[in-house]
Amino acid sequence: MNEFDRAELAAFLRRWRARVQPADVGLEAGHRRRTPGLRRQEVAQLAGMSVDYYIRLEQGRGPRPSRQMIGAIARALRLSEDERAHLHHLVGEMPGPPPGPRRDVRPGVAHLLDRLDDTPALVCDAKYDVLAWNAMAAALLGDYSALPPGERNVIWRFFTDAAARDRHDAEGGRRFARESVADLRAAAARYPRDAGIRRLVDRLLAASTEFGELWAEQDVQVRRSTSKRLRHPLVGWLDLDCEALHDPYQDQWIVLYTAAPGTPSHEALRLLKVVGTQDLTTS
Repeated sequence: MNEFDRAELAAFLRRWRARVQPADVGLEAGHRRRTPGLRRQEVAQLAGMSVDYYIRLEQGRGPRPSRQMIGAIARALRLSEDERAHLHHLVGEMPGPPPGPRRDVRPGVAHLLDRLDDTPALVCDAKYDVLAWNAMAAALLGDYSALPPGERNVIWRFFTDAAARDRHDAEGGRRFARESVADLRAAAARYPRDAGIRRLVDRLLAASTEFGELWAEQDVQVRRSTSKRLRHPLVGWLDLDCEALHDPYQDQWIVLYTAAPGTPSHEALRLLKVVGTQDLTTS
């Protein structure tokens, strides 16, 4: 273990506390804030530690924080992986691998989804759990709120639910199968201690021969933007651009489905905005 730089740690904490806005962590700004950023009490509350302990750290007179405490402070201050690693170095230790994918969606991202009333959009974590979605995503892909939380996983549905698989054309389905498995393997390496990823892989290996064959190939590939051809039970086939925007602070993906203006697919999305998730199929 290396030297603990109390003075530099104190300066780093003060600087980053001033940069985080209350809205970034779901707090009301109020009208009596005399300094920018969060209050010390708020950081302590978000990190699950005593206010006195956090104050002593900011004053450069606290004890060396444990690895768990460093992680709690990093989450409270919304540090990136690079900033989190720097925090570990200031305390005098090497950072370990992150414990697991983040599941909390930043408030600003949630607000963005709600404002996209004509664009299907959702947020996935590193193992393809769907964490948030808007009304248009429910209209296009199905209402995730109707599924138990443990079943809201894109890869699980693709490999185990024939209806979800049939939404893809044959070529697109094969491409998604290969790319998603390669991306999941990259996530498993990134989060070697995460029990959720291990459980998902074990369930998929037991449920799908195709997944097992692809997993055995050991391909690694991080998710990228692509194009998709998806079939909707009401409006038929849609040719869509699938933009995957990475949020490095959370290691989450904001996925947007768009169609070129003036195309049949664009008109189909406009129709989906009107009909929503209602079941208009005939018996």
